[in-house]
Amino acid sequence: MQTNDIYNTCLDISNVLNAGDISNARSKVITLLHEINGTNNNSYMELVNHLIREVGLLPYIDTYTASWEDRFVCEVFKVNIGERKPCVLHTAQSQVLKKLLEGKSVAVSAPTSFGKSFVIDAFIAIKQPINVVILVPTVALADETRRRICRKFSHQYKIITTTDVELAEKNILVFPQERAFAYIDKLPSIDILIVDEFYKASTNFDLERSSTLLSSMVELGKKAKQRYYLAPNIHEIEENVFTEGGFYQFHFLFLA
Repeated sequence: MQTNDIYNTCLDISNVLNAGDISNARSKVITLLHEINGTNNNSYMELVNHLIREVGLLPYIDTYTASWEDRFVCEVFKVNIGERKPCVLHTAQSQVLKKLLEGKSVAVSAPTSFGKSFVIDAFIAIKQPINVVILVPTVALADETRRRICRKFSHQYKIITTTDVELAEKNILVFPQERAFAYIDKLPSIDILIVDEFYKASTNFDLERSSTLLSSMVELGKKAKQRYYLAPNIHEIEENVFTEGGFYQFHFLFLA
């Protein structure tokens, strides 16, 4: 991408931001980053970094070419996610994490690129809950989540993915909804119940397994101090039996 093209694109994005269309501006910033990736063209990178900050995609700021103000913002948005180094969250992730750390229940509709695992891991690392239950739709996803959680938290928690396992002082339980019933009576309380693809509790989306998911959400929800529900495509969440008690709703249309 030529230097003049970068400048003109930045000018266009700035005009879109001034018009108040942050979603369109975010899309244009993502396209710009894709086009200049690998070109070694650092022209106007300070301006590009500033636009990245303006649309909230803070992890994409190049701290080597950013202004001190943008580098400072990156530092402010760094959080512990159980790794050796803290991670920079984008502003949408930070909004969700803030509500969770305040003890609120949250329902999020966002694309898979949202980075929901960062929010979950940051909550566990910061809040240090006693019992965490994570319901996922498939055994394969449960295994993927288990590997990530074990790598970060196995020194602090007992990671449980199967039935008939004795609970420890601190536990993170990860499994599909069918296995959840084995622990409903064993868990005295749940600090946070996390449900991935919770929209499948509706027969409109999963006729075969919806009743099982709904039952597990209701029963576990009775013991949960707060809940974090995730979905890719829910535009509006109606009050119902498994969102009783009020939820903060976030709907993110487009993220890198």
